[in-house]
Amino acid sequence: MNEKQQVLVDDLNIIEDPQERLTIVVDRARSHAALSETERTDANRVPGCISQVWLISELRDGRCHFRCDAEGPLVKGLVALLCDFFNDTTPTETAHNTADPLAELGLLKNLSPTRQNGLAAVQAAISKFADASV
Repeated sequence: MNEKQQVLVDDLNIIEDPQERLTIVVDRARSHAALSETERTDANRVPGCISQVWLISELRDGRCHFRCDAEGPLVKGLVALLCDFFNDTTPTETAHNTADPLAELGLLKNLSPTRQNGLAAVQAAISKFADASV
């Protein structure tokens, strides 16, 4: 895990209560700009998510960049955290990264299985983009 990713995890791990961490994650996502209506298309929708989740994946200057949006604030917060975690990494770093920031932060424990599956689908979409960009 690179230094930027470790800092993100360490900053949130300071908060001992996983419920409080979720609140912080949701609050942080409010600073993320929403995707435009033209970006909220079926082509950008992540399959496997019960809630509507859209992911924009871009390769700029050899580095992966991700933007996202979701219908609900909790899902948007968790997906935004994944985007922040993988933003500005090389495709190789992203494709070979085995870290799961949501698990490391204890955020998956209190989520329903359908939410967990949806977040796994987002991580799979991020990995698929990185694999195709290597």
